[in-house]
Amino acid sequence: MVFILSDDGRDDEYPAAERAFERYEAYLAENQTAFPPRAYELATSNWFYNSRDHRCPHDAWLESLQISEKPSAQPRQRSCSIALRLLGAYHDGHIEITYPTVYAYSLQKLSRDAPSHGDWRYDEFRISDRGHLIHEIEWAYRAQCKAFVWVIEANDIDFRWIPVHGMSGS
Repeated sequence: MVFILSDDGRDDEYPAAERAFERYEAYLAENQTAFPPRAYELATSNWFYNSRDHRCPHDAWLESLQISEKPSAQPRQRSCSIALRLLGAYHDGHIEITYPTVYAYSLQKLSRDAPSHGDWRYDEFRISDRGHLIHEIEWAYRAQCKAFVWVIEANDIDFRWIPVHGMSGS
């Protein structure tokens, strides 16, 4: 079940969007103990979904995506991690998001009529049936109104805001 992504029928009208966020906040509170600590802290912060805060990823642009594999503690096994670097919506800082251990992911590919992912539109955190963090991200390529969806299942998330030229941005 999604709460604040397009699949829930949410639109950007105030009452519908407000109800969607209320349902999402209730879900987070009800499942607090199931969430990895950093993901829960991020999802419930007062700035992460506030587009006036420069650290908020809403409308940020993807600069890089890195998928890495490294040896794990188990012999002959490897683990996957994903790192994103975004240019913040106000272009005064970068957002770095890392998923230290990734169990599964689905990254929707670009199309001929949408040569970039466009803006980070909405995202939400959920818990998978396997008890892992799910981070679903909806990208919107504005010129074509084309949406791309990424779903990442991981152990947790790391978030870092890096101001450009010493700007605070928050």
